[in-house]
Amino acid sequence: MQQRLTQVLDFQANALQLRSERQRLIASNIANADTPGYQAREMDFARALREATGSQAVTGEMATTQAGHMAPIAGARDEAELLYASHSQDSVDRNTVDLERERHSAVDNAVKYEATLRFINSSVRNVLDAMKSPNQG
Repeated sequence: MQQRLTQVLDFQANALQLRSERQRLIASNIANADTPGYQAREMDFARALREATGSQAVTGEMATTQAGHMAPIAGARDEAELLYASHSQDSVDRNTVDLERERHSAVDNAVKYEATLRFINSSVRNVLDAMKSPNQG
């Protein structure tokens, strides 16, 4: 039981971290909507989650080989792992940010982030309730 709960919570924690990272990526796209030549970026969330949870072999990870080297930031996507978002119409300044798509993605991602938080809170609450003695109510 404990191992199963740990696996579920680890999965949800990874999803939460990736949702947060995706939100930062979307915010960056929106912030650069008027930057000439800016190429909107996107994350393959399903692939990133598979990699984070060990469902797929992770390739291209950097290793800390010397004590003075900085460790990679947990959950951070390499530039090579990010995708370029496709744009629906060409613009004169070659900027590929579609504000409508980015706003939709931000709302969708925020709803899924909130759902993940609620799931984690519910799971923890259930475990705490199960640990209470019958005398505690």
